[in-house]
Amino acid sequence: MAKKILIVEDEAQLVEMIKMRLEASGYEVISAHDGQEGLDKAKKEKLDLIILDLMLPKIDGYKVCRMLKFDEKYKQIPIILFSARAQDEDKKMGEEVGADAYITKPFDPQVLLGKIKELLKE
Repeated sequence: MAKKILIVEDEAQLVEMIKMRLEASGYEVISAHDGQEGLDKAKKEKLDLIILDLMLPKIDGYKVCRMLKFDEKYKQIPIILFSARAQDEDKKMGEEVGADAYITKPFDPQVLLGKIKELLKE
């Protein structure tokens, strides 16, 4: 069965590009365009991994990550934070809220796929 990945990102073109890449690699992909929708879908769908942008409408990525990682029911889902912010403090904050990985934009799709495979232990 295909692993299910949620992309939470407000840039529609970026979502489409990542979605195509992941589907071509055999993953099932769903998306959300703001933090609240991402949180709702994360709780409703049975997910294997989440790709989470930081700068999101409604609830930012750090908060979404923290809410999921501090919840017994969802904390095992790997989360990749995805951001144009490449400062060390941004990455440190990502670690503090429990993110499993941090990928900066612009990104190399192969790096993203490699990280997904690593986190899903494929």
